[in-house]
Amino acid sequence: MHRRTVSSPGARSVVAAAGAVVSAVLAGCGGDVSSTRTPVVVGGTVTIAAVSETPSFDPYSQFGLSLAPYAYDSLVDVARDGRVVSGLAERWQAGATAASFTLRKGVTCSDGTALTASGVARSLRYAGDPRNRLIGARTALPGVPFTVSADDAERTVSVRTASPYSFIVRTVGLLPVVCPAGLTDPGALEKRSEGTGPYVLSGYTSGGPYLFTRRKGYAWGPRGAGNAAPGQPERIVVTVVPQESTVANLLLTGGVNIAMVTGPDRARLTGHGLATVQVPTVVGLTFFNERSGRPLSDPALRQALVGALDRKGLANVAIGGDGTPARHLTAPGSLCHSDVATGNLPSHSAVRALHAAGWTKNVRGRLVRQGLPLRLRLLSSADFGSTLPSVAELMAVTWQALGVDVDLVGESRNAVVQAMYGSGDFDVVVGSSPGPPLPAQLVPYFSGPPSSGGLNFARVTNPAYDRLVARALRSPGSASCADWNRAAAALLRSADALPVADGTSTVYGYRTTFSVAPGGRIVPTSIRLHR
Repeated sequence: MHRRTVSSPGARSVVAAAGAVVSAVLAGCGGDVSSTRTPVVVGGTVTIAAVSETPSFDPYSQFGLSLAPYAYDSLVDVARDGRVVSGLAERWQAGATAASFTLRKGVTCSDGTALTASGVARSLRYAGDPRNRLIGARTALPGVPFTVSADDAERTVSVRTASPYSFIVRTVGLLPVVCPAGLTDPGALEKRSEGTGPYVLSGYTSGGPYLFTRRKGYAWGPRGAGNAAPGQPERIVVTVVPQESTVANLLLTGGVNIAMVTGPDRARLTGHGLATVQVPTVVGLTFFNERSGRPLSDPALRQALVGALDRKGLANVAIGGDGTPARHLTAPGSLCHSDVATGNLPSHSAVRALHAAGWTKNVRGRLVRQGLPLRLRLLSSADFGSTLPSVAELMAVTWQALGVDVDLVGESRNAVVQAMYGSGDFDVVVGSSPGPPLPAQLVPYFSGPPSSGGLNFARVTNPAYDRLVARALRSPGSASCADWNRAAAALLRSADALPVADGTSTVYGYRTTFSVAPGGRIVPTSIRLHR
């Protein structure tokens, strides 16, 4: 087993690049609520720790999504119980190919102008235009073409898809809306906000911190939430803290008010009176490079590698204790989640099929085919989760025993993303993800042409998956779940991906109360600062 570690500036993230944009955009307003009984602070500043820098605040970019909810609103939100609730729209209706949203009265942009239906439609058209190559927006919007129209007199925005789509409201309706001023010069959105949200970006320094200041008169958040309740912070400071051990220290001393911790540092945060909220995650979400010319374009080899793994052992390493092997590509509690892994992932019998596929062992015990040895480049990054390099190492040891030469590479988050979407120089990549709230959001990563700028970075081609997705899209909402789960099972049978463990991350609060949306996003209007 060959090992090489490359260290470069970067920060831990609880999501792999493949899943990051999905969960950030689609997280609704649901989640548990932290609690404390001390009096609230009027005004004040809340400091939130972020794990990585934000090179662009454009809410439709790959990097601006996580901070977008402070400055941008969506047409609807999703409540803790999974129901769709009001946002910018006070009511809506939808069918298999169309949806209509009626805007609230009195919504204004941060520049003081009124938000009109035409303004919303312009934002949706811009986000959905493939020529703009907006990665964040593309992962959130329907995977089929759509058109948008508006009626300012009736305050309605109408969306029509070219073919049936299960979740129009939960995709288009949850996209951040950029005000018209922001679309006159979209490039400026990288360093300023132009939305209707409860805060405005008012300070930026390369590498952080990022300062948001409370707007006055805001009253159109989830279910009509405002930002003027006692305890609502006047300022929110997002500071970049890459190391979890440092994050834990700051939580204990009050250096930050809110932060997420995923690794072993959680043990020393217990018993200190911090508010806690658990966020379900998929740990060790693993992709295999199926590009032509790479060894794992061979399905028999992929299935053998997955079948050889000890899933319970991997789950234990991923969790840092007694782990549960993941049951789905999505996290527990998400729409359509069920156990599709059991009975569908390749078993150890797949290893015995290697010989039939032309793989034999040479005199050194190495797997070869047509005289060429099998060597795999396995990428992981502690930036995606502190246990993931250990997960990758256990995979490598198992595959080495099978006769594979493994180049085990530890990289920064940015380097892994570059390999995934740029050079393609990887065979296996191990990441971690909250899992998308909708199964439809997986589709761009496992389907579609591998064109430049596409999201199918592993070049997956699975006709059974594509066929079941097409069938699932014809049914609305949860009625489509059976077909979505059959589609996920098709990916697992073909070893197109491997989810390692069902786990949790923890969001901690020091003298704060707040609610957390799916994926771990803090709901800005819920934050209250306490003494």
